[in-house]
Amino acid sequence: MIDKASAKQIRNIAIIAHVDHGKTTLVDAFMKQSNTFRANQEEMEQDRILDSNDLERERGITISAKNISIHYKGYTINIIDTPGHADFGGEVERTLNMAEGCILVVDAQEGVMPQTKSVLRRAFEIGLKPIVVINKIDKKLANVSQSISRIQDLFLNLATDESQLDFKIYYAIARDGKVFKELPVSQNADFSDIEGSVIPLLEAIVEEIPAPSGNNSGPFQMQISSLDFDPHYGRYVIGKINRGAVSIGDGIVAVHHDSVGAKVTGRVKGLFIKEGLDYKEMQSVEVGQIVAIAGLDKVGIGDTVCDPEAIEPLPDIKISPPSLKIRFEANTSPFLGKESKYPNWKQIQARLDQEAQNNVGLKIENNNDGSYSVSGRGELHLAILIESMRREGYEFQLRKPEVITKVVDGVTMEPVEEVYIEVAEEYYSQVSQEVNARKGELIDIVNENGLSKMTYKVFTRNLIGLRRILLSTTKGELLINSHFLEYAPLKSAIEEDIKGRIVSNATGKALAYALNTLQERGDLLINPNIDVYEGMIIGLNKYQNDMFVNPTKAREKNNVRMSRAEITLINLKTPIDLTLELAISMIRDDEILEVTPHNIRLRKIFLNKEQEFEATKRKKAR
Repeated sequence: MIDKASAKQIRNIAIIAHVDHGKTTLVDAFMKQSNTFRANQEEMEQDRILDSNDLERERGITISAKNISIHYKGYTINIIDTPGHADFGGEVERTLNMAEGCILVVDAQEGVMPQTKSVLRRAFEIGLKPIVVINKIDKKLANVSQSISRIQDLFLNLATDESQLDFKIYYAIARDGKVFKELPVSQNADFSDIEGSVIPLLEAIVEEIPAPSGNNSGPFQMQISSLDFDPHYGRYVIGKINRGAVSIGDGIVAVHHDSVGAKVTGRVKGLFIKEGLDYKEMQSVEVGQIVAIAGLDKVGIGDTVCDPEAIEPLPDIKISPPSLKIRFEANTSPFLGKESKYPNWKQIQARLDQEAQNNVGLKIENNNDGSYSVSGRGELHLAILIESMRREGYEFQLRKPEVITKVVDGVTMEPVEEVYIEVAEEYYSQVSQEVNARKGELIDIVNENGLSKMTYKVFTRNLIGLRRILLSTTKGELLINSHFLEYAPLKSAIEEDIKGRIVSNATGKALAYALNTLQERGDLLINPNIDVYEGMIIGLNKYQNDMFVNPTKAREKNNVRMSRAEITLINLKTPIDLTLELAISMIRDDEILEVTPHNIRLRKIFLNKEQEFEATKRKKAR
C-alpha cells in the first residue's frame, strides 16, 4: 500500500505538443530522474518507455494517451502523455479534463506547428494553466527567439483568460534529460559540457500548476476518461475524482449525460492509482486523484460514475468531429479463412463493438446490413485500427473511404483541413504543383535555411493519398501534417488517377515467366510465387482501361532446354510496396480492399462477368 495524497499534494499535468517535438522523451527523463525505477531496471536503458505497443515503436509516434505517476518532494505528480499527431486528437481531448495544467513542448527549430495550435486551443478551453518548454535547443538550426515570438503570438490569439498569458518558459534537451530556467550559452549549439536535469521543471510544476479542486466531503463523482483491462479484475474505468471519495466495497452507478433513466450499477471490487508505470492497490481514494476502478461493465468513455444516492451526469467530453469514414464488411474473397484466426463476421462485429466503447476518437456504427461504418480523423487514424485488428488475427474487407459531409441551412458542407508542408526548396515546384492540382489554397509560405515551409487549406477528400505521393516525389524528404479547420460548401471533386488496373483472370500461383511480360504493361503489385485469384488486382496499367491477364501462365513445355540468354531475359522489377495507407488511398468505387493478418489485396467487387451479371439481375428484380 501507499499513503493517500491529499488534493493539496497532487499535481495533474498533461504534456501536449506537435508530433515528434519530444513529449514522450521528456516523460522518460521525469521517470528516470525521480527514482521511479531502480538503477538496475531495464527501463533505465530504454527510450520512449510509454510508447509500449509495436505500432507506436514502429511508427515513432504516440497513438494512445497514457498516464504515469511520480513523486517529488512529497508531491504526487500525475503525468498524462498525449499523442502529437492530429489524427489522434481525440486521445488528447478525452484526457485533458483529468489535468489542471499542461506542459506545451515546442521544437526550437520547427517552432509553432498545426497541432501545437490545436492542442493548446483545447487546453485553454478547459482552463489549464500552461508551462512552455522549448525543446531541442541543441539543433544546429534552432531559432529560440523566433520560437518564443511565435508562441507569444499563439497565446495572444488563443487564451481564454488573462491568467493564461502569464506563463513560464523553460529550455530543454529532453533526449539528455536537461531542462534550464535560462537559455544556456554554448558554442555551435554544443551543450554537452553543461550540466542539467529535469528538476527545474519539476519545481515549476509544483509551484505553478494549481492543485485539483473539489468538495472532498460531497457525494462521489468521476467522469470516465480512459479504460483498461486486467485479467483478474476485468475492466478498469479510469478518471479523475471530481468530488468526494470512493472506497473498496462502495456501491457505484454509471450514467451517460444524455441517457434518460439508463444506468449501470456495480460495486467497487478494486481501486488503484498509478505508481510509476504500474497500478498500486488502494483501500480508498479522495478528490483530485486519478484512479482506476474495477467493478463496472458495459460503460464507455465520457460516462459519469456516481454515488447511487447522488446521480448527476457530467457533460459529455467534447471531441472534434471525424472527417473520413470507411466501411468494414465480412471478407468475401476466394481465400476466406485461409490466413486468419477470426474470419467470422460475428467475431469482427464483437471486436468493433469493443473498439466503440474504448476509442472515443473513432465513431463506429452498425449499419444493420452486414457492415459497420468507422469514422475517424484521417487515413492514419483509420489505418491504425485496421492494422491492429489484422495483427490480432482478424480478416475483413473494406470499401472506398468517404468524406463525411453535413447539411447546414440546406447547403451541403464538407471538411477543410489546414496542411503544413516543409520540404527542401529544390522540391518546392513539384510539391506546390501537386497540392494546387488538388485545389489547395496557399495561406502562407516561408523560405529559410534552404527549406520551403508552406501552409495550405485543402478539402479533406482531396488529401486522400497526398502524403504518399509527396513522400515519393521528394524521396521521403518531406514533413507534412494537417488538422481539421472548418466546414465549407461542397465543391466538385478533383479528377482521380486515371491509370487502369491489371487484373488477374486466373487462380493459382503467379509465375515469373508471366510477370516478366506483364511488367511491360505497367507497375506490378506482386512478386512471383504469390497466390492470386480471378478478379484480384495485381498491377497498375499504363493506360486508362482495365486489363485482364493470366499471371499464372507458364512457358510452354517442349524438348528444347531454355538457353542462358532466355533465362537472363527474366529480369523482374521490384513491385510497388502495397502498404495499408497506400492501399486505402487506391480503392475505387468498383473495388474492395481485402485485409488479412498476412496479406493486403486489392480486388474487383465482381470477380468475373458472371458475378456482375447476377448482381445486376438481382438489382433489377428488386
